[in-house]
Amino acid sequence: MSIIKFETIENKLIKHHDEYIIVDSDVAQLYGVETRDVNKAVKNNPDKFPDGYVVALTKDELETLRWKFSTAKFNMTRVPPKVFTEKGLYMLATIIKSKTATETTLNIIETFAKVSRSIKKIKK
Repeated sequence: MSIIKFETIENKLIKHHDEYIIVDSDVAQLYGVETRDVNKAVKNNPDKFPDGYVVALTKDELETLRWKFSTAKFNMTRVPPKVFTEKGLYMLATIIKSKTATETTLNIIETFAKVSRSIKKIKK
């Protein structure tokens, strides 16, 4: 298994309503699972994902992502993706249990922390 680099995770973070999020397909890719598995974990464990942990983007928000990030990923998407906040990723880590998921979650947590520290330094 290869170690996921900080830059790889940082490049997947998207600023959305003053918060950083990661799209479900990117989470799945990082965890080495299918997007449907990530979404099934959320659907089967609604008590672990209160409001603000996972957000289903609206069609307008998806269009904004398509415009902002003109990548094939968003152009091929017919259904607006779910996006995970930092808290949502923590909860997902309690459900998707594998060595890859655990190591990836630790790297994601460290990336969120580094990005947050960088933003605080810039604001000072």
